[in-house]
Amino acid sequence: MKEKVILGMSGGVDSSVAAYLLKEKGYEVIGISLNQQADSLAQDLDDAREIARSLGIQHHIINIYEEFEDKVVSYFVDSYNRGETPSPCVICDDEIKFKILFEMAEKYGAEYVATGHYTSVAYCKKFSKYLLKAVHNIIKDQSYMLYRLESKKLERLLFPLQDYSKAEIREIARKIGLSVHNKKDSQGICFAKEGYKEFLAGRLKDNIKTGNYIDKFGNILGQHKGYQFYTVGQRRGLGINFSKPVFITEIKTQTNEIVLGEFSELLTDRVELLNYKFSTDIDSLIGIELLARPRFSSTGFLGKLHLEDEKLYFKYEKANAHNTDGQHLVLFYENFVLGGGIIRRTR
Repeated sequence: MKEKVILGMSGGVDSSVAAYLLKEKGYEVIGISLNQQADSLAQDLDDAREIARSLGIQHHIINIYEEFEDKVVSYFVDSYNRGETPSPCVICDDEIKFKILFEMAEKYGAEYVATGHYTSVAYCKKFSKYLLKAVHNIIKDQSYMLYRLESKKLERLLFPLQDYSKAEIREIARKIGLSVHNKKDSQGICFAKEGYKEFLAGRLKDNIKTGNYIDKFGNILGQHKGYQFYTVGQRRGLGINFSKPVFITEIKTQTNEIVLGEFSELLTDRVELLNYKFSTDIDSLIGIELLARPRFSSTGFLGKLHLEDEKLYFKYEKANAHNTDGQHLVLFYENFVLGGGIIRRTR
């Protein structure tokens, strides 16, 4: 009897080739697509259904509108309203996608769950457990996005694309005649195709008000269009001109003010971690040198975790300007993902 695997199918080239590779290895593949009832995703669902048909595998569409609205969209809007910069895809992967995929695995009696992410799972001797491991191409590696997955789930995960480049995946899709071989990668936020500012304006409405740009001394420098449209570290799109570069260094939600300053004011060597998740005991990580990535695009900075007054902090060896409230700090040990949390900058 073939081993069953539940595969998340988005309708894109990655998950489509993942389905083909799994079938070629002898698995019975059951494709699952999630429908959050966004009109812009209708074509993706049609593509996933057609790919499953062409490959001769089962395919099911699960409606998730209410859960998606509650756990992802509301989180996104509320975060910007708090002056933070959220990462909705990280939360969606953790609280929606993988949760449902594992529920489907139980329903259909599947031992494994798979996706088209570019990452891998390997056994880490130091911590005596299976952990996510970054693939060789750090630019394409997606382990950062999945850092919140529990260790017990990792042992049942398959990532068929872990040894391939994007170009190789597209070539496989072309050779086997998949209609999505040249389909563009998804860009931006899936539920805000018109742009996140337009989406926020429609959701927050009268909560968005013009306010003052100020310097660190409180001097008024100009007006912004609503603090929810901006993020700490931003330099472009401020709508005012200065003789030298200025950056957003703080967002004051209570007074609807945005503080502008020099690049040096963004530098910090310590951040607090909120709502953190780790695949191993935190006590085993305190004091050892770790690599921290405060953004998906970051190659990382060295430092150490420490506890202080029952709060968890990460102390960098050198200060950097990559930390923004609401973003995720993901910690690595020799390319193994240990976990991470949501950033709160210390001031």
